[in-house]
Amino acid sequence: MNPASFSLTWRCLRVWKRDWLVNRQSWHISFLVPLLEPILYVAAFGVGFRALIPELQYRGETVSYVMFMAPALIATSIMYNAFFENTYSSFVRMYYQKTYDAIMATPLSVEEIITGEILWGATKSLLAATVMLVVLSLFGLIRYPDSLGILPLAFLGGLCFGSIGMAFTGVVKNIDMFNLPIFLLLTPMFLFSGTFFPIDTLPGWAQAVAWTLPLTHLVALARVMTFGVLTWQDALISGGYLLALTAVCFPLALMAMRRRLIK
Repeated sequence: MNPASFSLTWRCLRVWKRDWLVNRQSWHISFLVPLLEPILYVAAFGVGFRALIPELQYRGETVSYVMFMAPALIATSIMYNAFFENTYSSFVRMYYQKTYDAIMATPLSVEEIITGEILWGATKSLLAATVMLVVLSLFGLIRYPDSLGILPLAFLGGLCFGSIGMAFTGVVKNIDMFNLPIFLLLTPMFLFSGTFFPIDTLPGWAQAVAWTLPLTHLVALARVMTFGVLTWQDALISGGYLLALTAVCFPLALMAMRRRLIK
């Protein structure tokens, strides 16, 4: 990206506000998924898996399987909300609705438009995490006040996965191609990032691969916050990883989208 052409100011919040106003019209639909998803997972794994995996050890503490899984549900929701918002939804606004073309007719720059979009994706992750925290609290699976740290974590995770998603939006040729990163990136992360079983049960080489995945660090932080066992090492390693990945993917997303929108 040419630094001379880079333009990013507080006006990106105008784009965020536009998305907020539009989505407010269908808030009840967006509200249903984070409301019902934890209930279904708790019912399925809390009842169905109770006989097979009644409890397990996590950092020297015996916890039920559903309590082990609960923070991972929040983490995966953070990932999916931001990624899907800045892939499918952003692509629709860019390609079909021509929303970006209309906004580019205003004084806002491409960087401000894309930043506003990523901020909105992070906001959706934050809202989903908030709803899920409330629902999981009703089942006694959330410990306060430690779990409140998940809220800023949700926004950071949303920025990270939103930036990754927007980078793909800048390069895919059609909307069907989003199936590739979903199948090759999101699905393996969903299965092997410590969501359903401890990573240390994997072979050594698989553990090393798992720790390169951003969802692994997001799940790890959500879990230690939920259990109230967050350490400085967790914050520095996993938090630093997410910050570093965001710092890399965010400018990549801006460059990819600028290349696509500026002909």
